[in-house]
Amino acid sequence: MSRTVNVVRMQLINRQTYIWVPLLVLGGAFLLTLAIYAMLESAGVTGEKYGGGAQAPLWYFCVVGVQSLTLSFPFSQAMSVTRREFYIGTLLTAAASSLVLASVYVVGGAIENATGGWGLNGYFFYLPWVWEGGPAVALVFWFTAAMLVFVSGFWAATIYKRAGTIAVTLVLVGLGALLVLWMYLVGRMDAWAEVFTWFATQGALGLALWGLLLGAVLAGVSYLTLRRAVP
Repeated sequence: MSRTVNVVRMQLINRQTYIWVPLLVLGGAFLLTLAIYAMLESAGVTGEKYGGGAQAPLWYFCVVGVQSLTLSFPFSQAMSVTRREFYIGTLLTAAASSLVLASVYVVGGAIENATGGWGLNGYFFYLPWVWEGGPAVALVFWFTAAMLVFVSGFWAATIYKRAGTIAVTLVLVGLGALLVLWMYLVGRMDAWAEVFTWFATQGALGLALWGLLLGAVLAGVSYLTLRRAVP
């Protein structure tokens, strides 16, 4: 266990990757969004305003997932850290970072809800459908979103370390093709109404739980690939 904790410490040597850059991206997107809301308010747009800027740090977590393997894995092997210890320690680091980010989202959402969208009726952190179950559900939802994106990047990096760039490209193209095929089949069966109804009935908590399941599957596949990856 102490060696796993040492992996966490190793990953956090560069705190910019896991903490400061995600918070900087979040803060920059937040300030830009508030500026846009202020301009809309001054132009007479008084209704509720929602933006997608809160997604910015989540997409960066995909980069964090890639860097957590490509930049640290060779060094860890040189320090005689086992692949299992590196894997568990890296996921623990990602979980802690995701929890911090999710907590920021929840605190920001609570402030927005209390202040009427910063006095501008504009919402960045607070999404009504996510907050329907309360702050605890919102925390689980944002934590799951961050971890799922991280694990996706980590999984792609394990494929790169195991088989190279062409393999990663082929896998991503294959996944894109499967998505297009699924959309085609749903359209052919005229089942889009059922699909949208299913997503609506799941709610934020249901989608978060499905996301945790998908993340667990990707994490398991990543470990199997990591066992044969070349440092």
